[in-house]
Amino acid sequence: MTKSNVTTTQGAEFALRMSNISKSFGPVRALSDVSLTVRKGTVHALVGENGAGKSTLMKVLSGVHLPDEGTIEVGGERGNFTTPADAIDAGISMIYQELDLAEHLTVTENVFLGMELTTAFGLDIKGMVDETASLMQRFNFDIDPNATVEELSTGDCQIVEIVKSLMRKARIIVMDEPTSSLSEAEAGRFFEIVRDLRKRGYSIVYISHRLEEIVDLADDITVLRDGRAVHSETSAKLDIPMIVHHMVGRELEDFFPERKVKVGEVCFSAENLSADNGVSGVSFDIAAGEIVGMAGLVGVGRTEVARAIFGVDKKTGGAVRLDGKELSIKHPSDAISEGIAFLTEDRKRSGLCLNLPCSWNITLPNLVEIGMKHKISPAKEDRIAARLGEQMSVKWSSPQAPVNSLSGGNQQKVLIARWLLAKSQVMIFDEPTRGIDVGAKAEIYNLLNELAAKGKAILFISSELPELFGVADRILVMRRGRLVGDLKTSETTPDAVMHLAAVEETSNTSKES
Repeated sequence: MTKSNVTTTQGAEFALRMSNISKSFGPVRALSDVSLTVRKGTVHALVGENGAGKSTLMKVLSGVHLPDEGTIEVGGERGNFTTPADAIDAGISMIYQELDLAEHLTVTENVFLGMELTTAFGLDIKGMVDETASLMQRFNFDIDPNATVEELSTGDCQIVEIVKSLMRKARIIVMDEPTSSLSEAEAGRFFEIVRDLRKRGYSIVYISHRLEEIVDLADDITVLRDGRAVHSETSAKLDIPMIVHHMVGRELEDFFPERKVKVGEVCFSAENLSADNGVSGVSFDIAAGEIVGMAGLVGVGRTEVARAIFGVDKKTGGAVRLDGKELSIKHPSDAISEGIAFLTEDRKRSGLCLNLPCSWNITLPNLVEIGMKHKISPAKEDRIAARLGEQMSVKWSSPQAPVNSLSGGNQQKVLIARWLLAKSQVMIFDEPTRGIDVGAKAEIYNLLNELAAKGKAILFISSELPELFGVADRILVMRRGRLVGDLKTSETTPDAVMHLAAVEETSNTSKES
């Protein structure tokens, strides 16, 4: 720590203490008297709905925002962090959900970015590679220091971010939604790394919407709601229903709406659908007003089925029918014109134009249908977006607000509004609740129910079995690009679904061994 930014506090038994932090942005009170104490060598989870104040609190900790009131102490030293560099000097490192790596640079170049080693003749490339390799070896990370980041998996990129933190002598590492883009196998490896860091004395502030991993991984949990710390306790004394209650003020069982929709006739069907993305001979149908879930392990073909239906990937066999008519879909525009909608699993990369206004994002694929083929009327776009935004209860400052200014749940609502404007009859939702909080999830579940009540046929892809059982009428199970189960939700169990999804892999593994 630099002497200009800290003063010593005697007898500290904590790694981090933030006391009575308040922060306002104009008339908006983002944080109000928030206190957070992180014990040395522990994982401390920070949970709360989007907008609860988690990000603002961490930006205060990392020197991005100055608090209006309150103090920060790190390991017995009081900090005055006016810039991110001050926080880094104090041993605090931030690993954001959107990883901050230069993909065209090597692992070593990323690790030393901004703190390169030099000799009298220029950069000390060998020295930096050797130090990176040594640190990798010390923590049992198997990554080539000379590999470019673009060659790495998402899981390995997370490790590179951790190595960057360790190289900067961080003792407190803040991890924001670190597993949101990881496969189950990558997430399992990541948890082991976090546990190892804890054993070595590092302190982790862990932010996640995945409450299952929170209760499994964290030593302590602090819950934020409406800019206040409403509860803080050891994880041993908290379970998921209790955490949810503190987060949103209601019980977990209230999140899934009661299904009272009358299911109509079959309106959509896929017959022996095959595609060049690995999908093979998939057949199923969906009735008007029905929500059909799709389960399976990561990478087994769920998203690929959706992409084949929507014309993103080339169909090599089979047929897609709507109201008995076979559709010729060679491009997403064909699917849109036929009344099929697709909300992708990665709304930021393939769903939304993040820097554009919400109104543009809603009208973009619908310009011809709303009479703007040759001339765009911003005023008309705003009126349409405002109407749909009110219908969807979107929280925004105005339809002109850039969509990246919205929370994850509200971004998802903007995408749904887009397809409501398109008058889509079939709606494919791929992981629609990924990366959003439990309150926003409940709103999405209610929206699904409302869409079904209007006669929409819905395909709901999810990796979370509880929400499939809470929302879907039937559950399709995928394995290795094929459909291996079509189960009525009320007549099956999560164990039965997982057995269908994984039995072949388990069998093959045992044979090989």
